[in-house]
Amino acid sequence: MKFLVTGGAGFIGSAFVRLLLGAGPAMAGPSRSPRPSVVINLDKLTYAGNLENLAPVAEDARYRFVHGDICDARLVNELVSDARPDVIVNFAAESHVDRSILSPAPVFETNLRGTFTLLEAARLHGVPRFLQVSTDEVYGSIETSYEADETCPLRPSSPYSASKAGSDLLALSYFVTYRLPVMVTRASNNYGPYQFPEKLIPLMISNAIEDQPLPIYGDGMQVRDWLYVDDHCRAILAVIEAGREGEIYNIGGSCALPNIDVVKRILDAVGKPHSLMQTVKDRPGHDRRYALSSEKLMRETGWKSEKPFAEGLPATIEWYRGNAAWIAHVKSGEYQTYYQRNYANRAV
Repeated sequence: MKFLVTGGAGFIGSAFVRLLLGAGPAMAGPSRSPRPSVVINLDKLTYAGNLENLAPVAEDARYRFVHGDICDARLVNELVSDARPDVIVNFAAESHVDRSILSPAPVFETNLRGTFTLLEAARLHGVPRFLQVSTDEVYGSIETSYEADETCPLRPSSPYSASKAGSDLLALSYFVTYRLPVMVTRASNNYGPYQFPEKLIPLMISNAIEDQPLPIYGDGMQVRDWLYVDDHCRAILAVIEAGREGEIYNIGGSCALPNIDVVKRILDAVGKPHSLMQTVKDRPGHDRRYALSSEKLMRETGWKSEKPFAEGLPATIEWYRGNAAWIAHVKSGEYQTYYQRNYANRAV
C-alpha cells in the first residue's frame, strides 16, 4: 500500500509514520496490513512540525518527505497524480485552541481550505481511501455522566474546533455527493513522546523539570479524556482496514481526569512541589468536560486501547527527561514569543 500522510512531522502524524514503518510499537490487534511499500509525508513544517520526530525512519527507503502546504492545489494535485496513493490520511492542521483564539485566521486557512484541496485532489485522481483525522472538541462541552457518541450534535466552542467541525462536514459531504470513500475519526486528548510543549502534559512536564511555574487555567477542574498516541495511531489503521466509508469513528482513551489531577501526578512523578502550580485566568470559551464513547470503533474493528494512563504518563515523563536537547530546541525562538503572549498578564 502507498500512504500519503499530511502533517506527518507533527506529534500524532509522526507517530503514525513511525508505526507504519516499523519504528513504533508492533502492529497488533486489528492491524493486519502488510508494511506499506511507500509512505509520503507532506508537511509545511510550521512551528509544531519537526523532522527530528522522524529521525528513526529518515533513512528508510520506503519513506519520502515533501516540504509543502496542503493549501497548495498545484503541489497537492501533482503529488497525488504522481504517487497514486491507496490512502490519504490528513493529520495536517493548526491544532491548538489557544493559538486559534489569539489568531483565528490560520486555523480556517489550513483546516478548511487545506482539507478542501486534499479532497478535490482525491476526487480528481480516484484515491481509494481518505481518512480525515479530527477531534472530540467538535462536540463541545459534554454533560457529566454522558459520553459523546458519533451521533452527538456538533457544538464547537473555539475557532479551532469550529474549523475542525467544518472540515469534518466537508469531508463527509464528498462521500454523499461524489461517493469519495471518506471516513472521519475523532480522538480525545493525545499524549506521549515528541508532543510540542504547548499542550497540557508536555508543557507541565517540561516546566516541572525546569522548576518553572505550571500555569493552571481557572480552577483546573476541566475534564479531559486521555489517549496514548500509539493507541490512537493503531485505531486509525483499524479504521483504514475495517471501517465503513462515509462513517465517523470516535477514539477515546477511557481515562477522564480533571486537568489539575493530571498536573499533580506529574509533579509527584518528578518529585517537585505542588507550589509550582500557578493559577492563571481561564481562556475564553473553555469547554468544561470532554468524554467520548469508542463503542462503535471497538465493535466494528476490534480495536481497544492498550496503554493505560498509569503506564503511559510515567513513560512520557521519562521520555522528556531523557530528551532535554529536543525540548530545548522546540522551546526556543517562536515558542517563547507565543508563551509570553498567551500567559503574560494572566496571573490571578
